[in-house]
Amino acid sequence: MHRFPAALLDGYRSFMSERYEQQKYRTLADGQSPETMVIACCDSRAAPETIFSTGPGELFVLRNVANLVPTFQPDGGQHGTSAAIEFAVNSLGVKNIVIMGHGRCGGIRAALDPVGKPLAQGDFIGKWMSMLSPVADEVSAYKILTDKERQTMLERLSIRNSINNLRTFPYVRQLEAEGKLTVHGAWFDISTGELWVMDVNGDFERPVV
Repeated sequence: MHRFPAALLDGYRSFMSERYEQQKYRTLADGQSPETMVIACCDSRAAPETIFSTGPGELFVLRNVANLVPTFQPDGGQHGTSAAIEFAVNSLGVKNIVIMGHGRCGGIRAALDPVGKPLAQGDFIGKWMSMLSPVADEVSAYKILTDKERQTMLERLSIRNSINNLRTFPYVRQLEAEGKLTVHGAWFDISTGELWVMDVNGDFERPVV
């Protein structure tokens, strides 16, 4: 049997000796009641709990490749992202949903280069990112931009696209109309630590912090 990664065991020892009691995990044993759901990328450099300095139980976090949200598709398929949204909104009753993208996203880079070789049989990443193809094609047409500028543009437009898709979920649309749920967009720059948030017009600006 392979040994469990030593670095993780060391981290666990540190967690139990320094944080478990301090962050009051025992009080969360009977349930959770976060007010905010964050849909973020699974990139290891862009962890919402770290970026927003939150403790256990404060955020309901869903992470997938490139922080994408599909449209509402009540078919017989298995929809992990949609299932998490359904649970957060209808069971936990979150008041906010934040779609958070980030700079230098590998999934977004793949969307801009769809002819690249699949990483493995099945090409799950390619199929997943194909939902962004219309937006990626539009961004790719701006030849005046550099590759880096195109990527940053698509990272941000993808957030808008995911918000539009999120609003195809009937209960999201209804609760937002009733003022019981608010949808937000955010973009985090790994290289500088800058956080940009989306205003009501869809423009990104840096908040005063």
